[in-house]
Amino acid sequence: MLISYLVPVVLLFMLIAASIRILPEYKRGVIFFLGRFQGVKGPGLIIVIPGIQKMEVVDLRVITMDVPEQDVISQDNVTVKVNAVLYFRVVDPERAIIQVENFTVATSQLAQTTLRSVLGKHDLDEMLSERDKLNNDIQEIIDAQTEEWGIKVANVEIKHVDLDESMIRAIARQAEAERERRAKVIHAEGELQASRKLVEAANVMAENSAALQLRYLQTMSDMSNKNASTIFFPLPMDIMEAFRHLKASPAAQARTGARAPDQGDAS
Repeated sequence: MLISYLVPVVLLFMLIAASIRILPEYKRGVIFFLGRFQGVKGPGLIIVIPGIQKMEVVDLRVITMDVPEQDVISQDNVTVKVNAVLYFRVVDPERAIIQVENFTVATSQLAQTTLRSVLGKHDLDEMLSERDKLNNDIQEIIDAQTEEWGIKVANVEIKHVDLDESMIRAIARQAEAERERRAKVIHAEGELQASRKLVEAANVMAENSAALQLRYLQTMSDMSNKNASTIFFPLPMDIMEAFRHLKASPAAQARTGARAPDQGDAS
C-alpha cells in the first residue's frame, strides 16, 4: 500500500527535477513549444516541460576561432599559406538557432572562403605591409554576411603569411637593394646640400675679402696642429690678379714688342 503512494511521488519528483534548468548569466535558452518557437529565456531558473517543450542553450560570450591555413594565390601570382583568428559572439540567440543549422561551423567556413577571396585580390607586398587594412576588409565582409544569423564579428587577425624558401630569398634581395638605393639617395642629397653650402660660402668670401683671409688663417692653424713636415702657404688671389693685370698692361706689351725685333736682327 505504501509503495503505491511512493511511486507517483517519485515520478512527480523526477518530472520536476527534469523540468528545472538553471542558466548562468552568459547563456540563454531558446524555447520551442511542440516544435514552434516560443521565446528566449534566461539567465536563472527556467522550467521546461519534458516532452512538450525543448530548450537550445546558446553561449553569448566571445568565441575565439582559428581559421585553418589556406592556400592563397596573390594578385601577382605568388602562392602563400595564410591562417587567421576570428573573434565573434552571438547577439541574437533566436536567429542563431533558427536561421542556421550550426552557426559555429557556418562562420568558420565563411571565414575561410572570405580569407582566400580578399587576399587573392592583393599583391604579396600588401599582404605583408598592410595587414590592418586587410583585417578590416575581411571583418566587414564576414560581419555583413553573418548579421542575419544573429552573429557579430568583432575582429579578424591574420596570424601568419608563410612563404617558400625561394620567395624568402627573393624578398631578402629586394630589401637589400632597397636599402642600397636609400643609402645612395641619402648620400646624393647630402652631397647636394654640401655643394649648396659651399656655393653660399664662396659667394660670401667673394663679397668680403676679410672672410677669405680668415679662412686662410684657419687653414694654416689647422695645418700647424698636425705633425706635418711641409706646410703650404696659400697665395692670396689678389696677388695673382695683380700679376695678371701687369702682364696685360700696354707698357708690358710695348716692352715685349721692342725686344722682339732685336732678337730677330740678331738671328
